[in-house]
Amino acid sequence: MSYYIGIDIGGTSVKAGLVNEKYEIVKKMSLPTYSQAGEDNGEKLANALNKLVRDLCAETGIPLGEVVSIGAGIPGSVDSQSGTIIYSNNIVMENVPLRELVLARLGRKIEMANDADAAALGECLAGAMKGCKYAMMITLGTGVGSGVIIDGKIYSGYHSRGGEFGHTVVEIGGVRCTCGRPGCLESYASATGLIRMTKEEMMSDPQSGMWELVGGDIGKVDGKTAFDAREKGDASAAKVVDTYIRYLACGVTNFINMLHPQKICFGGGISHSGEALLAPLRAEVYKEVYGGADRYTTELVQASLGNDAGIIGAAMLGRE
Repeated sequence: MSYYIGIDIGGTSVKAGLVNEKYEIVKKMSLPTYSQAGEDNGEKLANALNKLVRDLCAETGIPLGEVVSIGAGIPGSVDSQSGTIIYSNNIVMENVPLRELVLARLGRKIEMANDADAAALGECLAGAMKGCKYAMMITLGTGVGSGVIIDGKIYSGYHSRGGEFGHTVVEIGGVRCTCGRPGCLESYASATGLIRMTKEEMMSDPQSGMWELVGGDIGKVDGKTAFDAREKGDASAAKVVDTYIRYLACGVTNFINMLHPQKICFGGGISHSGEALLAPLRAEVYKEVYGGADRYTTELVQASLGNDAGIIGAAMLGRE
C-alpha cells in the first residue's frame, strides 16, 4: 500500500491527513494557524507543517521516507512551480518561499496548490465528481472559491493566477467587492453577499418571517436564514433566495458556456441547503445555457467529501 500526506491550510487551522492509494484518509491531525501580521509567519507555518507531518508518521508507524509525496492546499495565490505563496490575506503572507522553508526542516519537498484547486481535485478523485476529467468545484462560503479541472489536471492559468471565478462580474457598477472591483460574483453569491441581501430585505419588510427566525435580532442572520424562511412560505425570503440564485446562475452559466465541464459541484456553508439550492439553480442555468439543456449538459451536484476533499486533493498533487 502506498501512502501520501495532504495538508489543508485554513485561516484558523492547518489540517493534515495520511492518505492511502485508495484515497482513504487513514489518520488526521490539526494545529491552529497563526494568522496575524508578522514577518515570521512563513517560518511559523513551516514549523507547523514539519510537526504535523512528523507526528502523522509517528502516530501511524509509516516512516517519512516511505511517504510517496506531500502536498498542501493554500488559500490565496500560489506559484506551484517555485513553491511560493504569492499572496494570501487569510493567513497574512506575501512572497513566502514555503517549499524552501519546509524542505530545510523536513528534508522533503512539498507540492503546493490553491486550496480550492486541491479540493476540486479531491472531489474528482474520490467524491461527487469521481471519474470526471473536466470539472469545477465552487465553494459558497465567506467568499466564492473555485477550482477548475481540465483533462484530469488542475488548471491554474499563467503563473498560477487563473481560476478566480468569484471575481468575474455579474452586475456592472454593482456592490464593490473586497478585491476592489464593483459587481463581482463574490459580492452576491457568497454567504457574505446573501447575508447582506437578507438584511436589506428584512429592513424593508418589518413583517417578514425572517425576523421571527432570528428572534428579532438582525445580527443573528446567517446564510441559512432566507432559505429556512422560504421553506416556511415567507414571500420576502423567497425574493431574497430567488435573487441570490439568479446571480449565482448567471456566473455558472457563463462558465459552462466557456468551458462546458462534465460536472460542477458545490461546497461551503450555503451548499448545505442541498436541493433547496440546486433544484432552482439547475432550472435557471439550464434555461439560459447556450444551445439549451440536453444529455451532454453539465451536471450540477453537491460536493460529498466536506473538508476531506482538500486533504485528499493535496495529498495527490504529487501524482498529477
